[in-house]
Amino acid sequence: MSLSLQEQRILPAIRKMKDLEKLLKSSYTYIVLLDSHIGQLKNIVDLGRANGKKLLLHADLIEGLKNDEYAAEFLCQSIRPAGIISTRGTVITKTKQNGLIAIQRLFLLDSSALEKSYTLLERTQPDYIEVLPGIIPHIIKEVKERSGIPIFAGGLIRSVGDVEQALGAGATAVTTSNTELWQHYQQRS
Repeated sequence: MSLSLQEQRILPAIRKMKDLEKLLKSSYTYIVLLDSHIGQLKNIVDLGRANGKKLLLHADLIEGLKNDEYAAEFLCQSIRPAGIISTRGTVITKTKQNGLIAIQRLFLLDSSALEKSYTLLERTQPDYIEVLPGIIPHIIKEVKERSGIPIFAGGLIRSVGDVEQALGAGATAVTTSNTELWQHYQQRS
């Protein structure tokens, strides 16, 4: 499944409900939910949907939910977000089986992690890859070219220059919790 980002170059990533409230009034369609509690998920996703927003849930960061294929099945069937982000291949596979957007999060710490990531990507075939840290343009370009999968850049994105470098290297969008960057790019969208 594919996101129709409609030129949405920033994927705002929220940790607090007050940030969601701000974004409900914004022009952004897709929003990443980082930290959450299992008991709040349905209401948050429903609130977003009622306001024309599509939430991408980070399954690894949901308190009260073990991050495995059963949790992914629960999220897909009961919560029904637009998509799920995870570092776990089994979660990505289950998300794809349920027809939701599957985003494989990769922490590229060294060459070994990068090579293991390529093996994982061949197995899971996610819809998108989120590369962390997102401030390494030449690696963003390499992962996109080698995998053929659209890239989101995230982690340590602190400035407009960081965003522009990631996009220039081939990232489809940048995930960030930096509210100043949300505001900057919303004005341009």
